[in-house]
Amino acid sequence: MSDLLPNDKIFISKLTEIILANLNNENFGVKELVNKSGISRTGLNRKLRKILNKSINQFIREVRLQKALEMLQNGSGTASEVAYKVGFASPAYFNTCFHEFFGYPPGKVRRVDSENPDENSDTQASSKPESKKSVRETLAFNKKWILFLSTLIIIVAVLVYPKIFKRTTLGDLRSSDGRISVAVMPFQNMTENKIWDGIQTNLISYLSNFEELKVRQKEAIGSLLESKGLTNYASINPSIAGSISRKLDANVFIYGSINKADSKIRVNAELVNSKTKEVFKSFILEGPAREDNIFHIFDSLSLSVKDFLVMSKMEKEISPDFKPYRNTNSPEAYKYFIDAENALKRYDRQAAINLYTEAVAIDSNYIPAIVFLSMRYRDMFMYEDARKWCLKAYIKREGVDKNVRNMINWYHATLFETPNEEIKYLKLYQDVDDQVPVVYWQIGNAYLNLVQYNKAIPEYEKALEIYKKWGIKPMMAENYTKLGFAYHKTGQYKKEKRLYRKAERDFPDDPNISTRYAILALNEQDTTDANRYIEKLISALKDMSWSEAQIADYLASLYSEAGVLNKAEEYYRKALSLEPDNPLQMSFLAYFLIDKDLNINEGLDLIGTALKSEPDDYGFLHAKGWGLYKQGNSREALEILQKSWDLKPVYDHQLFLHLGEVKKAAADQK
Repeated sequence: MSDLLPNDKIFISKLTEIILANLNNENFGVKELVNKSGISRTGLNRKLRKILNKSINQFIREVRLQKALEMLQNGSGTASEVAYKVGFASPAYFNTCFHEFFGYPPGKVRRVDSENPDENSDTQASSKPESKKSVRETLAFNKKWILFLSTLIIIVAVLVYPKIFKRTTLGDLRSSDGRISVAVMPFQNMTENKIWDGIQTNLISYLSNFEELKVRQKEAIGSLLESKGLTNYASINPSIAGSISRKLDANVFIYGSINKADSKIRVNAELVNSKTKEVFKSFILEGPAREDNIFHIFDSLSLSVKDFLVMSKMEKEISPDFKPYRNTNSPEAYKYFIDAENALKRYDRQAAINLYTEAVAIDSNYIPAIVFLSMRYRDMFMYEDARKWCLKAYIKREGVDKNVRNMINWYHATLFETPNEEIKYLKLYQDVDDQVPVVYWQIGNAYLNLVQYNKAIPEYEKALEIYKKWGIKPMMAENYTKLGFAYHKTGQYKKEKRLYRKAERDFPDDPNISTRYAILALNEQDTTDANRYIEKLISALKDMSWSEAQIADYLASLYSEAGVLNKAEEYYRKALSLEPDNPLQMSFLAYFLIDKDLNINEGLDLIGTALKSEPDDYGFLHAKGWGLYKQGNSREALEILQKSWDLKPVYDHQLFLHLGEVKKAAADQK
């Protein structure tokens, strides 16, 4: 950068500052930098190419990597922790990019000694010659130790560099700038119609429009073929195509043939690894041998190849959590799905709903997007919309693969059946693929809903084990907090505290973790720690634009779970005072007073007022029925609780238990 002109230095410094200011935002990319810089995408790309000969994507990535190197040298965390801090969604992808850019993996970076920086100027780990000699002499006398080290090296290689031991994927073949480089060979035209020779030009032209791809141009390919004396394209085989592609630094090549039989045309195309000749994907398109159908086949093939290439690149860059939900051939739909999941991490459910809707609009058969859209409506208590979208997925279940069908059946059970059916379908999913952490997590949730904490714990623990094996943090803080809740309910407070320490490192500002920590501290009568986490929680809820009444409700439920009933009542009353005409606030205080046997008469008065405005609210009816039972009026309580049960939108285990208890009491009164 020292050779740049002064204005260029200022320009590059400004862009760098923008990226660093948004460093931990993994969604900050080309579009965001363009908006912040105030320059058009074309203009910014042209300027970066002129000054640094880099694309926008490449520039953003390299700023992140330079910052990562600095953080690793300063001991600011492990490679995985630094990966997330500088905005990489996957530590595995971070490791690959880091190695490609610096020439060594992040694990080889030596921490700089602040007192003796000159002694640590080499970023790669090295040993003094004397140390090496000493180690060799020691090992020479201990063959068992050598054998142990050799075995250990093999194990580490398998764990840390699994790509050596598995089939290469397209994502592994990205260039240093993160793009997949492609060479399109001339197709073997076995027809008499020369217009089909345009398929190569059409593919190159179309694929060149996508920044994820680096496409070699027809002239360069033609020149190399001519230099080999290849004018008859029928003689191009994978070996020749691979050789041409490697000369052009293209990691992938496309070649194929066009055949005619009677009145039909068949186009065969293959996407091939330039080095190994491994076929990644075959494409076959057929249609009438009419000239008006040629461009339709050209466009269909171009779209199919583009979608496969872009999806392959995306898959390498995203968290493994998303891979079971790839069931679409549209990268645009998949991108909306991933963006929706990222919106959820910000607790923005409405944004998530909008993004899932966009995904489904692009691909109406994208089952995970339909199911997740329904889930978000359910989370917002919009059960009619939730059921509508669930049934859209449910009617498609026969035409999908086994695990997608199991996912549909599981989610259908969450809305229309019981946790027992949920567990059944999730176990069927595990029979096909037992390495999907969210499946274990959902089984844990189902057991939690059934108040079977000891069965929930191993499921939650297994989910965390898989994340640890993958070398990434869990998808969400709830992977920790649900397990912590189960530990809490079974009295395993030491395990719970250790878990929250780890959770806080992975999700330092998550309100769920602050909540669980505060409840644990209150149970242990550590009011200092409890108050600290409650203050942190309130700050987070305010940042999420929660109202004062919503925050008061939340704190009331926190204190109630911790058994601090006087504080819980104080906050429930505060929430009601802030919204005195809100029947929901009346019901919260009413149920608390009834369930905790604090003031059943006042509770029944409050819930009676709430029911005047919403007489068919199943939750309000539950509170009234439970209050009547507490007063000893089992028969009337049973009638009201049964009505509540019939009106419930989804299975409610607490209502199920109360209804069973009241049925028994009513039977005993006869």
